[in-house]
Amino acid sequence: MSFLNKILGDPNKKVLAELETVVAKINALEPQLSALSDEELKKQTQKFKDELAVGKTLDDILPEAYATAREASKRVIGQRHFDVQLIGGITLHRGHIAEMRTGEGKTLSAVCPLYLNALTGKGVHLVTVNDYLARIHADWMGKIYDFLGLSVSCIQHEKSYRFVGNSSKAEGLLDEASAKAGDEMLDVQNLTPCTRREAYACDVLYGTNNEFGFDYLRDNMVMSVEDMAQRPLYYSIVDEVDSILIDEARTPLIISAPDMESTDKYYQ
Repeated sequence: MSFLNKILGDPNKKVLAELETVVAKINALEPQLSALSDEELKKQTQKFKDELAVGKTLDDILPEAYATAREASKRVIGQRHFDVQLIGGITLHRGHIAEMRTGEGKTLSAVCPLYLNALTGKGVHLVTVNDYLARIHADWMGKIYDFLGLSVSCIQHEKSYRFVGNSSKAEGLLDEASAKAGDEMLDVQNLTPCTRREAYACDVLYGTNNEFGFDYLRDNMVMSVEDMAQRPLYYSIVDEVDSILIDEARTPLIISAPDMESTDKYYQ
């Protein structure tokens, strides 16, 4: 392969070179967005939705949407996306695998593509390896999405939660809900219990592969459409993709329900 790379060139470097041109466009927008007030920055979300409604594509608005998400992240949680994180985010938006070293910020890299694809209103998912990470990331990154006007939630084993913004905190709703939620809520500050259907109706949803899988199976067992939790699947990012799609995928998800008819017929 090294011999072929010398002749034909490393294909990975070609892809990165193309991605760097997109990153340059995002960086060029930073001074313009930094000059906006918080209210003006929040209005960017509706602006993007309006542009999509009149025929623009996600790729058309990608540079400005990514620059907006980065500016929001910088203001809300004090973390600015580095170029390598933007490259990872563009790769994920395109449906490819992004391999990043430990410490390069995978959690932050996912924010931009999730924000961009959530603008369609069809709902996006981030699939992670355990309930703890789903809960922590929804609570932490949820501040960015909430600032930009998007709803955020996470699903846990037999429970689900949605992110509540400052308005709910001011009304005391979060403290009361958290008190009822149990000990597992001690590591988060912005999540309140909700129904499974409400969680799936949010713009951004964090959860584990098992929970998404079992919810899919449960939805195929309901007696009416109104009882289904999930809506049509649109876009997802899979964290630790090798673990989830290779290692975890070897364990089948099996669901069963008790038979509603008498077993006497079998004996007869």
